[in-house]
Amino acid sequence: MRIEIVTDTFRPDVNGVAMTLGHLVDGLRACGHLVYVIHTGNKGGKGESSVRSVALPGYSEVRVGLPGKGRLSKRWHRKRPDVVYVATESPLGMSAIKVARKMEIPVAAGFHTNFHHYMKQYRLGKMQDTALRYLRRVHGLASCTIAPSPDVRDMLLRDGFQNVKLLGRGVDTRLFNPQKRCAELRMTWGARAETPVAMVVGRVAPEKNMELAIEAFEEMQKSVPDLRCVVVGDGPSREVLEQNHRNVHFVGVQRGEQLAKHYASADILLFPSETETFGNVLLEGMASGMVTVAYDYAAARLHSRHGDNGLVVPKGDAFAFIRQAIEAVKLEKLEPMRTKARATATGLSWKDITKTFEGYLMDIVRDAGQPIGRCRVRRKLNVRTLFLSDIHLGTDESKAREVVDVLKHTRCERIILNGDIIDGWALKRGGKWRSIHTRVVRTLLKKLEKEKTEIIYLRGNHDDFITSFLPIALGRLQCVREYIHETPKGDRYLVLHGDGFDSVSTGHKWIAMAGAVGYDALLKVNRLYNHYRKWRGKDYYSVSKAIKARVKSAVSFVGRYQEKLVELAEKRKCSGIICGHIHTPADEVIDGIHYLNSGDWVETLSCIVEKHEGGFEILYYDEFLERTLPKEPEVQSVNRSSLEASPRNSNARSHVTEQNARM
Repeated sequence: MRIEIVTDTFRPDVNGVAMTLGHLVDGLRACGHLVYVIHTGNKGGKGESSVRSVALPGYSEVRVGLPGKGRLSKRWHRKRPDVVYVATESPLGMSAIKVARKMEIPVAAGFHTNFHHYMKQYRLGKMQDTALRYLRRVHGLASCTIAPSPDVRDMLLRDGFQNVKLLGRGVDTRLFNPQKRCAELRMTWGARAETPVAMVVGRVAPEKNMELAIEAFEEMQKSVPDLRCVVVGDGPSREVLEQNHRNVHFVGVQRGEQLAKHYASADILLFPSETETFGNVLLEGMASGMVTVAYDYAAARLHSRHGDNGLVVPKGDAFAFIRQAIEAVKLEKLEPMRTKARATATGLSWKDITKTFEGYLMDIVRDAGQPIGRCRVRRKLNVRTLFLSDIHLGTDESKAREVVDVLKHTRCERIILNGDIIDGWALKRGGKWRSIHTRVVRTLLKKLEKEKTEIIYLRGNHDDFITSFLPIALGRLQCVREYIHETPKGDRYLVLHGDGFDSVSTGHKWIAMAGAVGYDALLKVNRLYNHYRKWRGKDYYSVSKAIKARVKSAVSFVGRYQEKLVELAEKRKCSGIICGHIHTPADEVIDGIHYLNSGDWVETLSCIVEKHEGGFEILYYDEFLERTLPKEPEVQSVNRSSLEASPRNSNARSHVTEQNARM
């Protein structure tokens, strides 16, 4: 499946939502799904992009995504996902759900944070009902809501939420491990080998009930004066608490190995929060072999057994929480409880959680009437030769992403780039060279180096700046004016771009360049017009094709152009000719000569492939997708324990069979 995730927070942010999404994304990708994450903050790596956001007042580390309907709509029209998962209910998340609904894309919403419960902590209790109504509205637009614990699921159902599903959490037991205990780190806290250390991990903020944790620390120290207290994390309450409680070590935010080392180097984890939807911190502490003290809800209710692998108290009973914290410091059987906590955590695999999440997404895709394929890996098209022309890198209309897809999923002995690959005319006029254009070049070089593919580059009129270098050979890369291609059966085909047989291109270059400017403008109008048609629910319509089909001179030009090329093939004693230039794919026999035109990657999205046994074929991008995706997709019921999924590209454009001439 092609899955898009929209969220206000993602790695490297340090919070439960970002951590959970990171594990789910990695797990889904490992299952073969194509996952793309749209998030706030700094631009991430491959498969991610960032959007506009603002910092929450007084809480700079928390960013709220701004509405992005236009950007999301543009992206999803270009690369339509099979399903969208919206993790946060910000204006960004709301706009994502609305765009997905309008485009009839299945969408699931995650309930990761009790924002409406936070209102009391920030003295905004009167706004709690308003916040709840907003959350109910957001989730009501989604196909389903995914909650992290039975407590949250039951709360949402009581509050009127519909179709709520349960998705627990896992823990990385290789990262969080008691063996990472560090004597040197403990010494920085003033703890000797036998000194107990109590720790709180999380955001230092009112909603995390940090005041109760500090009170528990003080009571524990009265019982065991040698106890050391450590707070891992940062937030708006840190400065005041640090000034007022000098006996507590505030060590700030810790990540990865350092965080794991801090957990393992302490003995007792206090988890006083009453507003969690789950509480990943509790599982990380258990995996690290800590004795945990927590309220009996969310993660603690699911995984802690009082007196066996942890200590739990009734939710909201602060006196009982402090009493159990004191008991933890006195606990004689500390090691058995720590061992059992670790054993519980080892059974909580992120792989199993990802399978369940994958199943929920497949459920709503299936309910929307979309087939789910079983094959996990895109197949490659295996041909002898691939002919591409008129990609026009450097223009906004170049379908470079589709070209990269074709190159990545084609295995061939030879690639022939038949002119106008780079649009030098457009670049001279101020055209923008984008990163995706560089990716086309990089993908070609990768095939040249790693797959030992031979590449023949023929100049066109738009990339005639290479003329002065021709001919030139650089290993398996050749740049030439024209090329004689020999088939497995010994037939000779003349390959050239074809602009030499366009009297306008050769005799009146300034007219040709003016025509190119006009054609670019027509394509922009065409794009806007088809956005409108798509909004009206109508199919793609090529304005340029319609104009050219009604202009007699344009129709006769194509005929004369073909005749001249056929005559040239006869003179060169070739049985066929392969060209580009006019953006009109063709496969026909004219006066006994096989005439082939590879089309373009501006509107028609077409190429020519030669089979290993011989024979040529015009191949359009939508047909290419059909051949490289699973042969027999089948609609299936979802089995959470054995689900296997495949990446599936559902973005075959409805207009790729249109034919056009750039004249």
